[in-house]
Amino acid sequence: MTHPLVPQITELASPVATELGLEVVGVVFQTNQSPPVLRIDIRNPERDTGLDDCERMSRALEPCLDEADIIPGAYDLQISSPGISRELTSDKEFISFKGFPVIVSTNEPYDGQKEWRGQLIRRDETKVYLNQKGRSFGIPRPLIFRVLLDEGQ
Repeated sequence: MTHPLVPQITELASPVATELGLEVVGVVFQTNQSPPVLRIDIRNPERDTGLDDCERMSRALEPCLDEADIIPGAYDLQISSPGISRELTSDKEFISFKGFPVIVSTNEPYDGQKEWRGQLIRRDETKVYLNQKGRSFGIPRPLIFRVLLDEGQ
């Protein structure tokens, strides 16, 4: 379950990231730790996200979080790259990861399966298209639960 402060934190962090040429791709606030951990995943759309990107984001965001004072008490701020294992959601990501191995999960069976693996070809208004051993096929978007990069490949 998402922590109720996550939308506010995302709203605060996104413009900071944009100013640095970065994107916020995920925010998690883990209050079951002592002290709680605020992890913000960022991505550099121009190149591989590096440690310098994480450091720049941390330095720029810390004073904004302190000033906003929306997080009560002490917490650890962690800025990281989401890495390769992540869900594709935006049109930009579907274009960027064309040709990459993906796993498509459906809410209900499609053509007898609920999970499909293959190389991403593209996504349009109606389907997500995969290449599976030279065979191209489309999975209807309304049936799709999520599309993940396949880190096992």
